[in-house]
Amino acid sequence: MDKEKRLSSLSPGRSLFITALTSLFLGTASFFLPLLLPIWKISMLILIPVLIIDAILLIFWTDRLNVQRKISPTLALGRSTTVNVNISPNGKGIIPVKFKFFDIYDDSFDCASMPITVRSLNFANKTSKSHKNDEFTGWNLQYIILPGRRGNWEFKACHLLFSSMLHFWRLKTVVTVESRGRTYPDFTALAQSSNLQVLLQCVGEKKVRRRGCGLEFESLRDWQNGDTIKSIDWRATSRRQKFTVREYQEEQDQNVLFLLDSGYRLNRRNGEGQQGTQFDSALNAALLLSHVALKSGDSVSACVFGNCERWIPPRKGINALCAITNGLFDVQSAGVPSSLFSALETALTHLKRRTFIVLVSNFRKEDSEQLSWILPRITRRHLLLLVSMRESEAERLASRALCEIVSNDDVLESAAAYAYIAERKEMYKQWEHQGVLTMETSSDSISAALINRYLAVKRKGVL
Repeated sequence: MDKEKRLSSLSPGRSLFITALTSLFLGTASFFLPLLLPIWKISMLILIPVLIIDAILLIFWTDRLNVQRKISPTLALGRSTTVNVNISPNGKGIIPVKFKFFDIYDDSFDCASMPITVRSLNFANKTSKSHKNDEFTGWNLQYIILPGRRGNWEFKACHLLFSSMLHFWRLKTVVTVESRGRTYPDFTALAQSSNLQVLLQCVGEKKVRRRGCGLEFESLRDWQNGDTIKSIDWRATSRRQKFTVREYQEEQDQNVLFLLDSGYRLNRRNGEGQQGTQFDSALNAALLLSHVALKSGDSVSACVFGNCERWIPPRKGINALCAITNGLFDVQSAGVPSSLFSALETALTHLKRRTFIVLVSNFRKEDSEQLSWILPRITRRHLLLLVSMRESEAERLASRALCEIVSNDDVLESAAAYAYIAERKEMYKQWEHQGVLTMETSSDSISAALINRYLAVKRKGVL
């Protein structure tokens, strides 16, 4: 546990300002009314010792209190959590009647309940008392914070603001109470899914066992109505003296690689009702699909390029999801350039086996020429899926009704948006002619779309 450090500073209170203004007014009036001069002198002779005694009692006789904070080290993005703070006397002074508590939380959190005013007479906030000596043991405070950004976070200290008995002085004490943790993407629904079947139903795709037309042999079973003749295993039929068919499942032990663009292309806020950026949605979809692929027996690797360069080597088994999540949870997007060509070239240097490569970005017309040199090299050995985020604003402008177009600027905007979308569709067709899979989706549906495409690839056996 970190050693507790304290730093205190004394400042005048509101009562001292009021008293000083009153004394200044009385002293000024005594120049015009000599009868007030003795009163002013007597009041000053009384006030100065009182101020000194009030400050001494606050500094040396007030209990500085001990502070302990309890917060979960792992939080979910966008889900509020409760922070518990225990403030207890250390037995070295008088317990303050009232003070204010302010926790110095990380700037990635939102909190609307600071500062908290604590009163000694507020028994609702006290902990239980000892039955033997009936001594006061402290306060239990709670407040709610909302994580607003993925990554590491740290609480460094808290502030305690004490007032003197006569409210002439205020003493601010900074107590170092450190707490550290991480904020992960919100996978509550994923954690509640007990198996792959439930998870796939949640995202809109149901796993179907195929009969006689799969890639990997799974088991033998008795023939049933509806089975094709091609699925009959004649050797097993001869041995068992009854019709026996082969059952297959999608091939396992294949590789999946995610290439995530953390540059300016995905550094856009999501639409209304959604939190985060397009990169956040892409990262959530990649982690969700990683869970599905690992449950299916495939190995998963990931590469981030653009604002952050990171490589997660291939991992296999459902327990590998924790390692992949810990390697990507703190990656943030930014408005910096990113090179799709370099990302694909880096992937080629790491990949030794045929791999299903999923590149998530926001493609432009100029990307067609940039990637024309490397796409043939990739399609010869690997299966590439290029996922582009939808341009919702361009689609809205291109689909405006005639009644909404009232000026020349509106005409030019709609025409430019229509041409832009047409160029993107033409680019997708060119890539598909080269053996590349393409997909355009929105932030709110990218998870289901990616999983559906992955399962379709597994069913077709093209990987």
